[in-house]
Amino acid sequence: MADMSLKQAKEIADRLELAELSLTALLANSEKATKLFEETLKEQKQILITIPKMDSKLNTMKVLVGINIGFIIGLVVTKYLL
Repeated sequence: MADMSLKQAKEIADRLELAELSLTALLANSEKATKLFEETLKEQKQILITIPKMDSKLNTMKVLVGINIGFIIGLVVTKYLL
């Protein structure tokens, strides 16, 4: 009977060691995940800052392209009319 409880104690100790190893691995993975999450948040903040700037630049580019196309159409029309 004492032999059986010794086996059970060894089994329980092994299970506890495995649980401890899995918990340390889980904590390490959660720390890595937290760091990666913080990095992605920083990148998202940068994107949110740059989007309005790029949007205003695109709007000015659209206006300039429209003016250039109007100028070219005006040149073609005046060439054929005059």
